[in-house]
Amino acid sequence: DYHRFDYLLRTNQLILHISNVNTMTSEAEDKAKVQESAVSAENLKENLGKAAELAQVVAKPAIQFATFAFPYVVAFCRTAHSIYVKLPHDETEFLIGAIFCFFGGIYPTLFAAIIAAEHGGRQTLMEAISALTEEATKIVEASKKDDELDEDGDGTKDVDQITGKELLMRKAKLVMVKMNPDKVNDAMASMYKVWLSVAAVLTVQFARTIAVALSIADFIKKPVDHYVAPVIQAATPDEYDKWVPVMLGWLAKSIAMSIAWYIEAIRSAFTSALKGGLMMSRALMKIARKKGLTFVPEKEEDTNLDEITSYVFAGLGFYFQFKLGFDISFPFNIILAPFELAEYWIRWTITKSA
Repeated sequence: DYHRFDYLLRTNQLILHISNVNTMTSEAEDKAKVQESAVSAENLKENLGKAAELAQVVAKPAIQFATFAFPYVVAFCRTAHSIYVKLPHDETEFLIGAIFCFFGGIYPTLFAAIIAAEHGGRQTLMEAISALTEEATKIVEASKKDDELDEDGDGTKDVDQITGKELLMRKAKLVMVKMNPDKVNDAMASMYKVWLSVAAVLTVQFARTIAVALSIADFIKKPVDHYVAPVIQAATPDEYDKWVPVMLGWLAKSIAMSIAWYIEAIRSAFTSALKGGLMMSRALMKIARKKGLTFVPEKEEDTNLDEITSYVFAGLGFYFQFKLGFDISFPFNIILAPFELAEYWIRWTITKSA
């Protein structure tokens, strides 16, 4: 009995010791987590502070550039639209056919979105864009007047005597005062409704491409998680480890999208070249008949000339896109930067939503 009692006593003492050690370890771990959270919060605060400082430095030149460039962009768009409206029907059809023939594979989703918007609320979209343009023009004009103010009469403009933070606050106040919130809200809501209908059409139209992109992304993500993620996590500070899987997921999806959409670009280039070539040839026949060329038949059904000519245009259009690598090269990529951004944004949006 004595030995049994001694054994039980020692066992209880050992359990109590282990419990105390576990408690101390748990407290140390909790303290370490608190310290780690404090360090992460401090780093986040420091990074946000640096970002705010950078925004203040960039604010003034960015506002000046936007104020300078916006009126020219609006004037260019209005001039281009007025020229387009005044073009004769046949010449317009020839121009549209040429765009599809020579650029259809480079901007497949953008052209598909335009066609979908044509049947799903183009007029609504144009009215919304017009309303936003009017509001933006009004704000830009007010900002120009504000830039010229010298209320203290010292001979130096007020905006040149304030910091970037104060300039941001000043311009934000100007926007809030000059903007018509109801008008902007209605315009944004109309644009969003049109985009929802367009996105639904594009998701169905490019369902095969989206499925290929997602399949490739899943295939790439497994070896990336197994081989690449541990290496990157080892080189990444502990407080940023949680971002590694997310960033690698984005990277895998981006690579998959590039592969899948390149395949789609080839297919779209071929089909759009045929469609655009036929539009060009038939429009050219109508123009030729207007010019008095009697050898051109009156009816397209009476001749194969339009099909033969369309094959020539289609071949040239596809070869042109193939030589470009189904992408616009410098310096045209700078000129067409808005189209490039719109194309990739639409691709990413409809792929991500799936």
